[in-house]
Amino acid sequence: MTEPEHHKTGNPENPIPEPTPRPEPPEEDREVEELDAERIDTVLEAVDAGDARAVAAALDTLHPADISDLLEQISSQERKALLTLYPEGVDGDVLSELDEAVREEVIEAMPRAALAEAVRELDTDDVVDILEDLEDHDQAFILDSLEKDDRAAVESSLAWPEYSAGRLMQSETVSVPQDWTVGQTIDHLRSADWLPDQFYHVILVDERHRPTGYATLGRVLASKRDTALSDIIEDSFMTVEATEEEAEVARMFNKYHLISTPVVDGAGRLVGVITIDDAMVVLDDEHEEDMLRMAGVGDESSLSDGVWETVRQRFPWLAVNLVTANIAAAVIGLFEGTIAVLVALAALMPIVASMGGNAGTQSLTVAVRALATKDLTESNAARVVRRELVVGLINGVGFALVMGAVAWTLYGRDIWLGVVIGAALIINLSLAALAGVLVPLALNRLKLDPALASGTFVTTLTDVVGFFVFLGLATLVLM
Repeated sequence: MTEPEHHKTGNPENPIPEPTPRPEPPEEDREVEELDAERIDTVLEAVDAGDARAVAAALDTLHPADISDLLEQISSQERKALLTLYPEGVDGDVLSELDEAVREEVIEAMPRAALAEAVRELDTDDVVDILEDLEDHDQAFILDSLEKDDRAAVESSLAWPEYSAGRLMQSETVSVPQDWTVGQTIDHLRSADWLPDQFYHVILVDERHRPTGYATLGRVLASKRDTALSDIIEDSFMTVEATEEEAEVARMFNKYHLISTPVVDGAGRLVGVITIDDAMVVLDDEHEEDMLRMAGVGDESSLSDGVWETVRQRFPWLAVNLVTANIAAAVIGLFEGTIAVLVALAALMPIVASMGGNAGTQSLTVAVRALATKDLTESNAARVVRRELVVGLINGVGFALVMGAVAWTLYGRDIWLGVVIGAALIINLSLAALAGVLVPLALNRLKLDPALASGTFVTTLTDVVGFFVFLGLATLVLM
């Protein structure tokens, strides 16, 4: 019978001194509380007073995610002062929750012994996530702080390409031979001297350590001892290669409602496992990245960024916007004589451009999101384009009637002025809805990120076309 294969951790082999452990507070005093403005003020007052006991009293009952939120919300100087008074409070869970920019600063400020203890608490996937954004000397220190088996697992994960499943996975797995029974599995789990802190499946492997299925812990515990594991494996079983892009893995989790999935190498051998919490973090990051890119503020923009870093991220896109605005201004300049004669056009033409821009943004947002989630593909692209065109036409006609009546009422009861702005709205809203889908589709076909540049193209198109159509029609009809 094949023996089970699983990772074990050994004794620490580094000279880093252990920090003095904090005494555990009484059980009734450790109820998790929420972070609020009053708590933040209390912490900052204690930091200003240099009162370490008060800082600990205010933070000890907070969840690690709330402690990380507090560290992100306060200033750099306040962070350093707090860490001096409360170094042992930043454990591995807090580090893993921190924003990348703040995390690096916190790591630099932490006492080395406390940092070493914090990273030893983490699963390998969390250690990899922390290491990816650190300077070489901090990476070396953290690796040296790990136990031998954990360090080997982390270095193995770092060898996979960036943003791949191999970087996302945790190396700690629970696997047993595929011919085992429930009783053998339970006995093995109970006798093992090391298991991951959290796991959802027992993975079945063949003699070459290739996954053949998995069973949930619930079904294992609920089944009779003589039940074969192969009889209770889940239908949802699937594997991913370590070289697969993490974004694709996250979408797979979302689409198939997975809890965890094994990761295999090129030969199909089990090398790790990805769990739902890590997949959801990737999905959240993808959504956030798309939003930031569409707004032109950089895909890594954060409230913790400094002034010059924020300027560096935003300046290029503002410069592009200045160029496109000048293009629109040049189009207006072509009809300077028309505007001089009919001053009402100057008041009405921003409406045409604004409505087109909003309609384009609506269509664009839906298309970019659908491309990111693989809902918009070549097979349904034509149908989506037709739908958006029809929506643009209907909205255009509706608002054309409204603005035609407004223009007729407010500007001399000139019916032709109402016709001109109405026709311009129909054309511009239809074009905007169409461009909102076609531009990201074209960029996606060219292997460019639709979220990065679509907004600039669509806005420029609706402004230029809106001004040109409105002023051109006014010149032909009203002059």
